[in-house]
Amino acid sequence: MIPRQTSPHAATEGARVNASTPLVLVDGSSYLYRAFHALPPLTNSRGEPTGAVLGVVNMLQRFARDQAGSPVAVVFDAPGKTFRDELFAEYKSHRPPMPDDLRSQVEPLLQIVKALGLPLLRVPGVEADDVIGTLARRAAAAGRNVVISTGDKDMAQLVDERITLVNTMTNTRLDRDGVKAKFDVWPEQIIDYLALVGDSSDNIPGIEKVGPKTAAKWLGTWKTIEDLLAHAGEVPGVAGENLRNGRETLALSRLLATIRTDLELPELSVAERDGDFARATPDAALLRELFSRLEFRALLRQLDGEATPAAGAAATGATVTVHPAAAQSAPAPAPVHGPPVERHYTTILTEAQFADWLQRLEAAQLTAFDTETTSLDYLQARIVGVSFCIEPGHAAYLPLAHNYAGAPDQLDRDECLARLKPWLQDASKAKYDAHVLANHGIALAGLRHDSMLESYVLNSVATRHDMDSLAKLYLGVDTVKYEDVAGKGAKQIGFEQVPVDTAANYAAEDADITLQLHAALWPQLCATPALRALYEELEQPLSTVLLAMEQRGVLVDAALLRKQSGELGKRLQEIQGEAHQAAGGVFNLDSPKQLQQILFEKLQLPVRRKTPTGQPSTAEDVLEELADEFPLPRLILEYRGMAKLKSTYTDKLPDQIDPASGRVHTSYHQAVAATGRLSSTDPNLQNIPIRTPEGRRIRQAFIAPPGQLLIAADYSQIELRIMAHLSGDKDLLRAFAEDRGDAQKYVDLYFQRYPGVKQFMDRTREQAREQGYVETVRGRRLYLPDIRSRNRQLQQYAERSAINAPMQGTAADIIKQAMLNVEAACAKQRLPARLIMQVHDELVLEADAGAVEEISTMLRREMAAAGELAVPLKVGIGTGANWDEAH
Repeated sequence: MIPRQTSPHAATEGARVNASTPLVLVDGSSYLYRAFHALPPLTNSRGEPTGAVLGVVNMLQRFARDQAGSPVAVVFDAPGKTFRDELFAEYKSHRPPMPDDLRSQVEPLLQIVKALGLPLLRVPGVEADDVIGTLARRAAAAGRNVVISTGDKDMAQLVDERITLVNTMTNTRLDRDGVKAKFDVWPEQIIDYLALVGDSSDNIPGIEKVGPKTAAKWLGTWKTIEDLLAHAGEVPGVAGENLRNGRETLALSRLLATIRTDLELPELSVAERDGDFARATPDAALLRELFSRLEFRALLRQLDGEATPAAGAAATGATVTVHPAAAQSAPAPAPVHGPPVERHYTTILTEAQFADWLQRLEAAQLTAFDTETTSLDYLQARIVGVSFCIEPGHAAYLPLAHNYAGAPDQLDRDECLARLKPWLQDASKAKYDAHVLANHGIALAGLRHDSMLESYVLNSVATRHDMDSLAKLYLGVDTVKYEDVAGKGAKQIGFEQVPVDTAANYAAEDADITLQLHAALWPQLCATPALRALYEELEQPLSTVLLAMEQRGVLVDAALLRKQSGELGKRLQEIQGEAHQAAGGVFNLDSPKQLQQILFEKLQLPVRRKTPTGQPSTAEDVLEELADEFPLPRLILEYRGMAKLKSTYTDKLPDQIDPASGRVHTSYHQAVAATGRLSSTDPNLQNIPIRTPEGRRIRQAFIAPPGQLLIAADYSQIELRIMAHLSGDKDLLRAFAEDRGDAQKYVDLYFQRYPGVKQFMDRTREQAREQGYVETVRGRRLYLPDIRSRNRQLQQYAERSAINAPMQGTAADIIKQAMLNVEAACAKQRLPARLIMQVHDELVLEADAGAVEEISTMLRREMAAAGELAVPLKVGIGTGANWDEAH
């Protein structure tokens, strides 16, 4: 037997804890595995893995701080076999051995737990679950409340009126009602539930083809496995047959799933068996030695008194803590506000300072980087200064081109950038910074993380995804705004004119907050594997593709646009005349107030809807309804449409042509549309209308260079095909499998004739109400905060979003994957083609005229392979000298 382990240097507290305080039991083994698989694979300078240790230590300290005053014990699995291995030789037999990178972290973690003064339990022959179960039940029986910190679903069987589960990695708490809400069975039914469902990770057999919903349904009807088996003959279908055939394995599955609560635990003292665990004084010397070897710099500084107490220090006054942004993981955004991070910002003005920071950057595992520039236009912007942050609170600003009167001497910009260049090719940056660096001849590589994209994938509707908004939500920090340092409006100055000391605080904060946000968001993202994969495999790689597309731009015929602008202007004048005639007098077509008076007072047209202030609405949908009966609303709609085309495109596009490239360079945005779709600005390519001849003519101005053609490839009926996949409606699936042309006609009638899709919609609404979000095929989540609103209008809108978002979001995921596939195929096959635009479900490429057939074949293959649906993805392809001709 291995007794409770404490630091040999630790002095135990003189007073025992009050029996009225809850007993806190931490499932250390659960958190060790979860931290290893969820957090980045960090290593120290010797190449030793440290990420799992750091993750668990952070969690332990924060949790122990939150439970200050309560007795805490941390329980780990002991090495060797357990009684379950004797019951069932195949128990966990298919699990691969513990990875070497994890095994090497176990002993350092155990040493840190002991040095923190937290009681540590490892009992041979039983699992950590059984030790926790025994201690919890014993304490509850004595009238004491118990909090179990774990991520293991099996522990739900222990929950009762006194025992509660807390998962700090998902920020959830399960009492009896919480267990019922999560599993649809009560805690006392969890063992039977697990026995029926089985557990592939532990090799518990279960009943074949019986999943969580079936098991919960059966136990809702028959309460226990014994009652269920007594009525097994009444259970229909394949599941019923499998239940009857699996009677013999159920007893074994139930035994394997049962957590022992009757262990004698002779290695513990009588007081400890009753849950009286005393925290010891943290061993600061040993902690310093361990943190130094593992290179946990932030923890070392905190150990030296640079931050507030936590963990075992809560009762003793020691100063071991974790920076507030590190910590709890959650699948949905969870603010991780903690004590303010002490700031140590440096302004780099000397060669010695620069050399020192270069060494720090090269040694740091992860660095946040930001540029301060002369312009928001990424093609024209030049660097004024750069900032770095190597760990929360420790950042520097390197001014390079501040040129106001009295500005201090600064290091040479070109020389500094040249010395930074090798490091910049293996660092973590955002897309705008990559553009700016490209303007200085640096091709940024090694894009690893983007806090904006992390936030967006985690929850697209929680907030805007700019740094200021994210800092407020996740860190509780009000950041310095650009206007605070550069002024507003006409009085705003360029950043190169901002005093260096003011600029340094602003710029260093940008880098510091960015790194803190990553520390706060990344563990939450990793807590949901599908979201982590979406970020790592789709969104983050896509930013590189979008960067290339933005730099390439698209060739635009400025002369043709100016000609079209003149024609539109002439037509607008004609419409004005017709509108004045229809109104019986002159009025300003651009004035909503005058239009209200003409339509609803003078002409007495029916009021279809009112504004919040009680005035008749002249919104577009209202005018469209009126246009079916009256000529003036139709003319107003035509006028508005053409005026927008003229102002937004034919007038503006020629001015947006970059003088150096002769092309228009849009900006693509990944973190705007809630459903995952891309948007673009300057110009907005997504909103060029294609339903009107005038809109299609604008596409004629997007042209191919000499010797090349434009290839446009888009998905046919993609959202309808996704609907077929999600609903599983057999007739709709067959319509697409047989490539029938009446699929759309079919859908128009499905509510009456085909129940499959309606059932899907009803099911989706119900799931949205239960879990608060819906998912795409790839696991992207759209949270619906109004799905349970008492405001019926808001609730109905959320319900409509619940139906549409999985289709729109899946379509967005597919087109993004298609962009990755196409870009990779062009590079791998060295095809004379390059991706230049993405609009909705369409990709546009420039290609050598002689290679169109080969490239079209590649497009069909790669785009069809971008989504795994139950129906084939169909790709339409066109070519031409301009976009309209190719579309």
